[in-house]
Amino acid sequence: MSVNIQLEWTPNPSTLKYVVDRRLVSSGAVSITSTQAAEEKSPLALKLMGIQGVTAVMVGSNFVTVTKGDAGEWDELNDAVMGTLDEHLGAGLPAVNEEAIAAARTAAGSAGGSVETRIQEILDAEIRPAVAQDGGDITLDRFEEGIVYLHMKGSCAGCPSSTATLKMGIETRLRELVPEVTEVVSV
Repeated sequence: MSVNIQLEWTPNPSTLKYVVDRRLVSSGAVSITSTQAAEEKSPLALKLMGIQGVTAVMVGSNFVTVTKGDAGEWDELNDAVMGTLDEHLGAGLPAVNEEAIAAARTAAGSAGGSVETRIQEILDAEIRPAVAQDGGDITLDRFEEGIVYLHMKGSCAGCPSSTATLKMGIETRLRELVPEVTEVVSV
């Protein structure tokens, strides 16, 4: 089965976004930064992490964001990533292990209170869809004493403009809608 893959540049020069013509994950996104995490959560990410120079993979609804380290060059990496995506997805293999993802989401969701719930709803409805357009994702780590701790993933991790987005965009919006929020920081 042929796979249509479109390459998109992101604001982060170390990250490229590969948009595909099929659904890869039922909801949200899965960020992988280690081979161990890939073994548990994503057979596709495991293959991509095996490409020399690839340091992180994020699987979204219909895209894969690949981050390279200092050792990688996009000219070489792009061919290997495109080939891996085409081979894996063309064979009809799953991109993620949905059972492992669901278990992790359930565990994370059971720890939050009402402020965390409101923050999560705003992230899911407004912020995550916007950053996904650039191949990134932002997830809530925790809320403590007025401070929202967020994980920047995909193209957002290490992006030169992520600090501005975090402070001027996300922090401003969360403070408007959730008065308990005094600051937003990246972890």
